[in-house]
Amino acid sequence: MHGLLGENGAGKSTLLNILSAVLSASEGQIIIDGEPVSLAQPADARAAGIAMIHQELQHIPALSVAQNMFLGRPLTQAGGLLVDRGSQEQRARQVLADLDPSIDPRAPIHTLKVAQQQIVEIARALFDDARIITMDEPTSSLTPSEFESLAALIARLAARGVSIIYVSHKMDEVFRVCQRATILRDGRYIDTVDLSEVSEDQVISRMVGRDIMQEGHVSHARPEVVMRVEGLDDGRLIREASFELHRGEVLGIAGLVGSGRTELLRLIAGIDRVRQGRVVLNGNPVDLRSPRHAIRSGIGLVPEERKKDGIVRDRSVASNIALPCMGRFTRHGLVRRKALRAEATPLMKKMGMRPPDVTRAIGTFSGGNQQKAIIGRWLAADVDILLFDEPTRGIDIGAKAEIYALIEALAKSGKSIVVVSSELPEIIRLSDRVMVMREGRIAATLAGAEIAEDAIAANAIPKSRRPDKIPAQPIEALS
Repeated sequence: MHGLLGENGAGKSTLLNILSAVLSASEGQIIIDGEPVSLAQPADARAAGIAMIHQELQHIPALSVAQNMFLGRPLTQAGGLLVDRGSQEQRARQVLADLDPSIDPRAPIHTLKVAQQQIVEIARALFDDARIITMDEPTSSLTPSEFESLAALIARLAARGVSIIYVSHKMDEVFRVCQRATILRDGRYIDTVDLSEVSEDQVISRMVGRDIMQEGHVSHARPEVVMRVEGLDDGRLIREASFELHRGEVLGIAGLVGSGRTELLRLIAGIDRVRQGRVVLNGNPVDLRSPRHAIRSGIGLVPEERKKDGIVRDRSVASNIALPCMGRFTRHGLVRRKALRAEATPLMKKMGMRPPDVTRAIGTFSGGNQQKAIIGRWLAADVDILLFDEPTRGIDIGAKAEIYALIEALAKSGKSIVVVSSELPEIIRLSDRVMVMREGRIAATLAGAEIAEDAIAANAIPKSRRPDKIPAQPIEALS
């Protein structure tokens, strides 16, 4: 079980795509069992025993588990004219029995949990008797308990002789799952290390080529109240949510998955309908019937699902930055591209995006750079309140430190910030106060010395689910 580590843009996914023949290598060799192999197309990689689990799950939601497992290579009958669904389901059930027998091959794959969808991807790889499985960020959408199941599955595969190449930005996972790791930087090989002989800080330093400063939180909160939420209710999950947000404050929101953190942000951002209660900005009630109304009121959302909800992948960085305020760059219905680039270029530099090309499609940038562009969007729109939902999910350690610095710079400039995160160290690192949600309600608000993992855990876990003793490290319970 071998880790492949590096910042966004280091070349990890590109290397995996070469190994699986999605991309062609311009030079060099791939040697399996001592013999060079030629991988011209993905079928060659499968024949060589190499399978790839992509970061973005490769399935068609409306099809069944079995149908997805046999995409591109169906079992047929009647001389190849008809798909033999019964045989496909039987074969899928046999493979899944060793991985997760609770998965029904006939079920539409979109009804499965993300962790189970990952298992289906692994099962598909095992169809071809894969001896080498590459996993690109396999836990980016998994809870810690789901990661534990995946880790156990990986260990079982390794015990059967399957080799794993594991890519993840989560250092604790890499040290848990892998024995060794290879480090890339800017597309080049840096080192291969025995993970039992190095620390996380040593690995991170080799990844980024510099030390990442772990500075403490500095508050820029001021007495002025810029937003007051009064009795907000969506009629489904959120119940009577009330709180205040101050000028320059970073307000963290913690809680279990399903506690209502994202749903609360969606109400404030005008995405979901408010059934009861109101939002007051600078003393005036505001109408949040739609995202357009929220943006006009000075509220911007950095969404959890960056690729799905935050960007238009095929449009340029400049166009993505200007989305909320495109009217400023149009004349007679036509976009003034020169004016658009003139405003986007300094913002891109301010955000530290690399490479600094505003005409390039945003989908070609790393996740960290995409996140910076979304933040730059709200600077261009000059909003006063920014809502961050899982701001560093799927982002490497170097970009994470840069996002932290951006959030704190925004707070220092007088912007007010709300941050939802499943990572407790992140919430504690960024927040002036922490609001803990439980089952759609605000269970507690912590400040100063009260902000600690055990206090957050005690308020986040419903009484019926609380252990007799709160665990010393409750991060797993809270994600």
